[in-house]
Parts: sequence; C-alpha cells; structure tokens
Amino acid sequence: MTLTFLRAYPPAQPAPGPAYWLPFRGDRMLVQQASASNFKLIEGDEEIRALLQPETVLYLGTLNGQPCMTCEVKQEVVLPADWYELTQRALFGRIDEQFVGLIGYATQMLRWQHTGRYCPVCAHQTEGIPRTWGHVCPNCGHTRYPPVTPAILVLIHDGERMLLTRKAGWDRGWYSCIAGFVEPGESLEECVQREAYEEVGLEITDITYAGSQPWPFPHQLMVGYTARYLRGELRVDQQELDDALWFTLDDLPAFPPPQSLAGYMIRTWIDAQRSHSNP
Repeated sequence: MTLTFLRAYPPAQPAPGPAYWLPFRGDRMLVQQASASNFKLIEGDEEIRALLQPETVLYLGTLNGQPCMTCEVKQEVVLPADWYELTQRALFGRIDEQFVGLIGYATQMLRWQHTGRYCPVCAHQTEGIPRTWGHVCPNCGHTRYPPVTPAILVLIHDGERMLLTRKAGWDRGWYSCIAGFVEPGESLEECVQREAYEEVGLEITDITYAGSQPWPFPHQLMVGYTARYLRGELRVDQQELDDALWFTLDDLPAFPPPQSLAGYMIRTWIDAQRSHSNP
C-alpha cells in the first residue's frame, strides 16, 4: 500500500482519535519494537500525550488520514519497555522505508522551533505566519522559513568503471559519490562540474539527473547526477577527501545502503553494468 502524507500548517488542529507519534529526545527518536530487529511508529490517542508529557506538540499532517504528531520528550520521562531511542541513521533499513521522509520532516520542524525563534537581523522574538511554518519579525519585518539547503551528489563513470570517494572518519569503510553544497549564483549542473574538478581534478560531461532525496542532517535536499569522465588526471583534494578510486564490478567497495540516494545510485549503476555483461 502506498502511504499518502498530506501536510498541515499552523493553526490547523488534528481530528480527534488515534495518531502517529514521532517523539524525540535530542537527536534520537522514540519508536516501538515491531520484531527482533525492526521498529514502527508509536500509535495512540491522548494516553500517548499523557505518557510523553510534552510541553509543545506539533501537528504535521495526516498519513493515510491519520494525524501525525511530533514533540520533544524530557529525559526524566519513563518509557514503556518496548520503546527504544534510535537516531535517524540507525533507523535506516529497520523501519518502513516510507516513514523515513516523515521522520526527517519531524526533526526539521522541531529544530526550526528553536532556530527560528529570534530574528537574525535585529534579534527580536519572531511570530508565526498563519498557514505556513514561516516566522516574521514584528520589529523589522524580516521573514524566514524553515531552511532547505541544496546539495549535489555525482557518480562519475567511465566505461566499465565508476569513481567513488571516501571521507576521513566514515565508518564501515564506505566509499560513496562526490558530494557538495550548491553555492550562491550557481546552477545544480555547474555545482556538479565544480565539485568534480575541485575534489578529484576531473572534467566531466553528459551530466544526467538521477533523483533527489531530503536529507535532514540538518536540512539538505540532495540532488543526484551521473556524469561521464571526459579528461584529467585523478587528483584528490586532501582537505575534503581521504581517498578516491576507480572501481569495477570485480572490485567493489562497501558503500551506503539503498535507503540513501548515494547507495541507490551506486546500486543502479552496478545493476546496469551487470545487465550489459549478461544480456
């Protein structure tokens, strides 16, 4: 079944009855155990609110007609035995994939309640703009909305090989796509070209859109591309990367899971290469 999420904006209020709850303690979300290794969203009525004792509850919208609520929970609140606290990254592959975007949305809206509280121009306390999550300063009129920061991913390929990179400190020995933030006055495609040249010294061509994904760490929108190697000698920017290598089907590294856009792009390239090798 495809899950349909319809967003709601203040001052909208949820209909009475059961709701999905997305409570957080810091960067960890409270979830309920569904099986030995998987988890599910907490569901319930006012008894959940009484258990969590939140100071503020945000109504996010409805998922298949059922309200979705998020809130922050204090450390002293005692939780049921089958509830767990997990980071968003730890939930990858352990909760229904269709909930992942909703979880990211909840974290960003909770963070916005803190970071959007005061005007960055005059430091006056802001006020909410009805029917949006925006804030306006009643003193100077400056208007702000929850930030979304565009960033690119690019998988560079050259015939039967693809280029993957690694940053210092990445766990599991992962290699992944080149990534970077879009700068002011720059298109997405220009960013792809610049990041490829700056990070690995390569010129590329045939830039092709591959997909996008909200990435709430803290508020990126990842836009993925593939590109064909054109010219240049591999030169790793040691300020940005720990390593960059060409890989073939016979020598694949560990890479991110398919729930991430980078993992999906890498897996798609691998599958296409295998289909060409075995028509």
